[in-house]
Amino acid sequence: MTAATLPMITLSETTLGEEEAQAAAAVVRSGWLTQGERVAAFERAFAEMVGTPHAIAVANCTVALELALEAVGVRAGDEVIVPALTFVATANAVRRLGAVPVFADVTSEDDLTMSPQDVARKRTKKTRAVCPVHYAGWAADVDAIARAADGAAIVEDCAHSPGATLGRRACGALGAVGAFSFFSNKNMTTGEGGMLTTHDEALASSLRLARAHGMTTSTLDRHRGHAYTYDVARVGTNARMDEIRAAIGAIQLRKLPANNALRAERVRWYRERLSSVDGLELPFSHVSRGESVDHLFVVLLPPGRDRGAVMSALRADGVQSSIHYPPTHTFKAYEGFEAILPVTDRVTPRLLTLPLHPTLERAQLDRVCDALVRALAR
Repeated sequence: MTAATLPMITLSETTLGEEEAQAAAAVVRSGWLTQGERVAAFERAFAEMVGTPHAIAVANCTVALELALEAVGVRAGDEVIVPALTFVATANAVRRLGAVPVFADVTSEDDLTMSPQDVARKRTKKTRAVCPVHYAGWAADVDAIARAADGAAIVEDCAHSPGATLGRRACGALGAVGAFSFFSNKNMTTGEGGMLTTHDEALASSLRLARAHGMTTSTLDRHRGHAYTYDVARVGTNARMDEIRAAIGAIQLRKLPANNALRAERVRWYRERLSSVDGLELPFSHVSRGESVDHLFVVLLPPGRDRGAVMSALRADGVQSSIHYPPTHTFKAYEGFEAILPVTDRVTPRLLTLPLHPTLERAQLDRVCDALVRALAR
């Protein structure tokens, strides 16, 4: 078979199977789809994994970030320090609260997480929170960031990092609140969905109210006759997770350690194959703060290389690639937001994301590497 006729090697693949299908079907047969006992069970299991007493399941990570920032006191006019090298949802959550995102640089070409030194430079009297992203599955240096934040709340964006650690502590247990994503390309998925984690009981109570219209009793309690009415203790929204997603999530959570180990194995393969390619740089080669969960495998192309041409060549060879991420401060919606980010601006034109998922076979990975080497040689 020629490259043109070989199946496309995709950037990511879900690990859903018959067990998840049966769990979803069981929810449908039960007749109760709205947030209930399965959501509560999923929350308990997730909290145990992270090592926090509280986990609050929500509809997605974007609303998780909004609720978390609001819960730690972010209000209109406040500043929140965020990285530009992340999905736009991180900064969007800040702006939807009427607050101002202040963009921090990444640490280096090797460490693509938020720079504590730049956080210290950009913290002002208006800074209410700092939102580090555990980029690509690698924990940001939250301890140093917290020192630089000087009392501002730390809200972790854990969209890439279920199971990752900083030392012996799990991502999601490092700051005031952690926000996780279960989108379809993540290490574990419920299609859409998210989770909030916290050590703080008062924050947990506030988040539970906020995700369900501020109501003091649940729909399930009223359905079962355990409660007959409710009060609305605060203005909230509907950010609840449903029972189908929770049932799928509980199974995905059990699979997570094994799937993260498979990702790590494939990253080792990549590094073995690509570490000697002239001009190519492999970020996180010298970062050793904790254990990554390898959500993404990103490389830095040689300076000045036409990334579009490389991506086109890869596609012609049957390899999907992507960019994580176009930096937020370059988007039209963020015109006028000052962003002095020398490392981010140097790195982002060179970023390229290669396929990575637990079912990626060695032969497929070798095809990816061979295709990249050919593209760079042209």
